[in-house]
Amino acid sequence: MILILGLVALLQTGFIGLFALNYLSRAMDEQIAQRALHVATTIATMPEIVSAVARHDSDTLQPLSLHLAEKTEARYVVIGDQHGIRLAHPEPSAIGFSMLEDEPDEVELTFPGGKGYTYTAHGSLGLSMRARAPIYSLDNNTLVGVVSVGYLKNRIEAVIDRYRITLIAVIVLGFLFSVLIAIWFANHFKKAIFGLEPEQIGRLFEERNATLESVREGIIAINAQGEIITFNRTAVETLGLTPEANLIGQPVQHVLPDSKMLEVLKTGQPQFDQEVWLQDRNLIVNRLPLVQEGKITGVVSSFRLKDELDLVSRKLTRIQQYADTLRSQSHEYSNKLHTIAGLIEIGATDQALALIGQETQSHQALIQLLVDAIPDPILAGCLLGKYNRAKEMGLRLKIDEESHMTELPERLPREQLVSIIGNLIDNGLEATLQHKGPGGEVRVSMTDLGNDLIFEIDDDGPGIAETDHERIFQRGVTTKNREGHGIGLHLVKALLDQLGGNITLDPGDHGGSRFTVYIPKSSQLQAEDSAV
Repeated sequence: MILILGLVALLQTGFIGLFALNYLSRAMDEQIAQRALHVATTIATMPEIVSAVARHDSDTLQPLSLHLAEKTEARYVVIGDQHGIRLAHPEPSAIGFSMLEDEPDEVELTFPGGKGYTYTAHGSLGLSMRARAPIYSLDNNTLVGVVSVGYLKNRIEAVIDRYRITLIAVIVLGFLFSVLIAIWFANHFKKAIFGLEPEQIGRLFEERNATLESVREGIIAINAQGEIITFNRTAVETLGLTPEANLIGQPVQHVLPDSKMLEVLKTGQPQFDQEVWLQDRNLIVNRLPLVQEGKITGVVSSFRLKDELDLVSRKLTRIQQYADTLRSQSHEYSNKLHTIAGLIEIGATDQALALIGQETQSHQALIQLLVDAIPDPILAGCLLGKYNRAKEMGLRLKIDEESHMTELPERLPREQLVSIIGNLIDNGLEATLQHKGPGGEVRVSMTDLGNDLIFEIDDDGPGIAETDHERIFQRGVTTKNREGHGIGLHLVKALLDQLGGNITLDPGDHGGSRFTVYIPKSSQLQAEDSAV
């Protein structure tokens, strides 16, 4: 980069120098020509010159012309009559001969408009800048002679050479200064771009664009003014924006009114893995401030649909559910085995056998109920996991023996169904434990008769005031006096909207709340579209 800037400085100063020298030469020529014309015009109007020319008095004109040439620093002053015959000349031997003998063919002894003129010509004394002026009689009516004044070009060149040396020195100094400035600018610029060369920057820019377009997360970046400076195609698709929309330069609050990027821009505090709703879409968002030299210069945000993450995490969730089930069962059966072992040690074999039979019968009944009523393994596994979680909390999860759910549509997203039922059961368990403590019960019933899948969850909690029935499904609204709540029911409502379903809230039979979920069997196509 320094080499390039140095060459640019050299070319720039060289061009300026050549232009200045050429301009100086032209200006000097014009200045000398005008000076010669002024001297010639002045001499032509001198009365003593006019009288002597009218008399053809060479004796008077010769010394006078020499004096005038010396006084005006002209190389020569030549005076002739109206026919161009010399009356005075620096070389006396030339007197009496025509002034046109050493003039170019195109130079004639004419005065258009009665005024003098300038020209360049080779004469007996060399190349000179010349000016010629007419001499009129004292009454200004008759042309009686002509005055020619010349300044030799070599003298002009000597003057130009003096200026040229000075100008060249200035140009060299200017070039050195330009090189120093170029070096400083290049070092400063390279520091700002981390020592990269322009071609490296171009390659990094292409790599950056390719990276942005290849990631499956939406990315949007803003500057310190809150204007969008970067986005990728995934961001447009994820947020449901118009593909043709040009977001660059747009204020982020105009594109995403609910975004908290401006909050991060103001506070400088990063935000990770936050669940938010933007453009009616449930997203998992990360926001990170961009800091340069201790100043916040912008914010970059990455996000992805929560449903997409759920599709990945649900598989892990299923495994985790099975693991939790096994863990809870292992813990429970470990306690039971210790009890049975103790009964055997003290000789209470009958009581030990009775306890074994009771546990076997209870668990086998639950398993048989789930197998018969709910053949879908994902939904059955979810209910079994919630059953064991309830036991760990000291509660009972009772599944109605009349439940029947064998006609689950194949295309109904199981992840969404499990999320809906699981959130409602968890809310019921928490409300029951908070209100009644251990020993409370949550009841679940379901049926697939008719055109809808119907799920009913009834708890022993404190219930929900009728005034809150309409707003309980809004984000952030909760009856719990703890932070981090108010999301579950909002998520349930959003998922049901995607499935074309509905949910109602009524007082429970035991003083708690009863949530009833309706999912149309014909909603599988809508659900499939929403998952895409």
